Formats: sequence, structure tokens, C-alpha cells
Amino acid sequence: MYHPIGDDSVTIRVSERNIETLREAGALVEALLSEPLADGRVRCNICQRRCRIEEGGVGYCRTKVNYLGTLYDTIYGVISSAAADPIEKKPVFHYKPGSFCYSVGTLGCNFRCVFCQNWEIAYADVVETAAERCRTGVTPEKLVRHAEANGCAGVAWTYNEPGIWLNYTLPSAQLCHENGLYTVYVTNGYATPEHLDTIGPFLDVYRVDIKSMDDRMYRELIKVPSMQGILGVIVRAKDKWKMHVECVTNVIPGWNDTEDNLSKTARWITENLGPKTPWHVTRFFPYGELSHVPPTPPETLFSAAKIGRECGLEFVYIGNMLTETGENTYCPECGNLALERSRYTTRIVGLNKEGRCSVDNEDLNIRL
Repeated sequence: MYHPIGDDSVTIRVSERNIETLREAGALVEALLSEPLADGRVRCNICQRRCRIEEGGVGYCRTKVNYLGTLYDTIYGVISSAAADPIEKKPVFHYKPGSFCYSVGTLGCNFRCVFCQNWEIAYADVVETAAERCRTGVTPEKLVRHAEANGCAGVAWTYNEPGIWLNYTLPSAQLCHENGLYTVYVTNGYATPEHLDTIGPFLDVYRVDIKSMDDRMYRELIKVPSMQGILGVIVRAKDKWKMHVECVTNVIPGWNDTEDNLSKTARWITENLGPKTPWHVTRFFPYGELSHVPPTPPETLFSAAKIGRECGLEFVYIGNMLTETGENTYCPECGNLALERSRYTTRIVGLNKEGRCSVDNEDLNIRL
């Protein structure tokens, strides 16, 4: 059964017993980017909600606790899910194609998507469950060892929102780089600029959702007042930190599937991130409070891909739906097939050693 939680989640109180249990389990660490306030509350600056948390209270994501005027993180080393995945599953198509990344998630989220398919971990009662999970917690050192043991070339923080997990993702990303592993954030983009600047030197890929260019969808379906701050952080990831950026829009009938909205999204990506930025338009499937909404019609996705190309994007991919060529990469200049993809299997067909087109040396924004 689907159990979303509402805006009143910040009123949850934490008992002394909870605190001691978390401390004994090693799950309680002082939170990064916290700011004590004069009234005893503490502001969390990890995500754009910037929760002001009263003493004994919990932040919106349910992972940050104000205990005696100090903000603590409760999910350090807490892993809810782990798997060795093709990087294409994120989806990331233009960075280390064909490689595997060790993918891990934790608990909690700073969004309240009413159609969330990972609600069991995103909306978990974190304080009650984190301590037990942390007893078998995964340190950054263990994470790197697991990635290497599974034959992975990188690590991805995914499944729930990594933007609430900075206390863990930061030291983990640093250690990944020290050991030659690439790093990926699969994110909703709601991190603060301070968060991004803290981890920026150690992140290689920013795979970000642009759910809509309409604040109404963010307000009504996701419980976020505005999406404008998300756009600024995406640009910052690319321009300041030179991350490889790929964008995803899950196309939901009746919400973000109009030609106007799709055109705005594609134009924004083209103008702010560049025409060679990959845009994945993916099929929606009914879930949660949107169980009454039908799956995205195939023709809508084909139309979205056409709109993206007409707006100047050179690499638009159709996801969550089998197509004959919708996930292949072609050179936009000569039409040469560069990368052939089928069910997360990628075959390098027409690339040179620099990741450019093997026929005309066109830059395809591919990092091998």
C-alpha cells in the first residue's frame, strides 16, 4: 500500500531513547551545512527547503535531528539498496558507456512525489529504522571495496535522493576519486549551491530530473513551492564544476506532456546547458495517487523527442519503452551510428579513441 506523508512531517519529535539508540549504532553524526539560530532552532542548508528545526524535531526529509541545539544526520552509512548496474540504467548514456557503477541508496527524501515508486525507502520512518540498519552500516571504505569487488568503474548515489545524504556522499566521493572510481549523483536537483560547492570537486556526473517547467506540477504533485532554484543549481554543476550533465523528464499525461511545456524544457536545456546535453524523455506508469493516470502513449514520447530536436537538442532519448532506435546515439552531422543500445547493453560502433564520431570527428559529448 502506498503511504505518502504530508507537509506536517517536520513536527515529528525525537525521544531520548531514539537519540541514544542512534548514537550507540554509530548513525548519529553532526550534520554538515547547519546553522544555529538565536531561538534554539537550527537551520539545515543541505537542500533548498532550508528547514528551521526546533529542538527535538526532525527536518522535512526525516533524516536531520536537532538535539540540544546541534543538528545531527541519522543516515551515515545507512544503505537501503545496493546493486551493480549498467550506467545506462541511471539513465546516463554519454559517460563511460557500457561501464558498471555500484549503485546505493539510503532512506528519506526532501520531495513528496505522490507517484513515487520508491516510497518505502523515501518515506520511511528514518529515526526508527536507521539505527538498526546502521548496525551493519557501510563505511566509505567498504563502499569502495564493494564497488571494486563487483567489477564496477564507478559509484552512483540513487534510488532515493542523494541530496539529503551529504555527510556520507562527500567522504565517499572523495575516496572514490582516490581509488580511480567515477561518481554519479542521480538527483532531483534540490541541493543548495553550498551543498553543490562542497561536493562539486568530487562529482563527475549530475543526472538530474527536470520534471516540468511549470511550478504548478512541483507544488501539487511534489510539494515543492518552486522549481526555479533547481535550474540554477544544474547550471552551476555544469559551468562551475564541469560535471557531465544529463537531464530526465518523466512525461506524465495531463501534467507535463503539452507541447508548450516540453518545448520550454528542451529550449532551456539547449540555451543553458548546450545542444549536446542528453535529454531523456521517459514513459510514466501509473502509481500511488496517480494510479488513475494512464501510461504515457508512445506517440507522446515520439513527439517529445521530435520537439527536443526541433528546439536544438542533438541527443534526445526515449526511455522506459522498447523502441528500435530510440536509445541509440547517432552523429548529428553525418548520421553515423556511434553507440547501439538494447536493454542496458551498449555496443560502441562508431567512436574514435576520444569519444568523437569515427567518420567526421564530430564532438558527441561522450566521455569514454
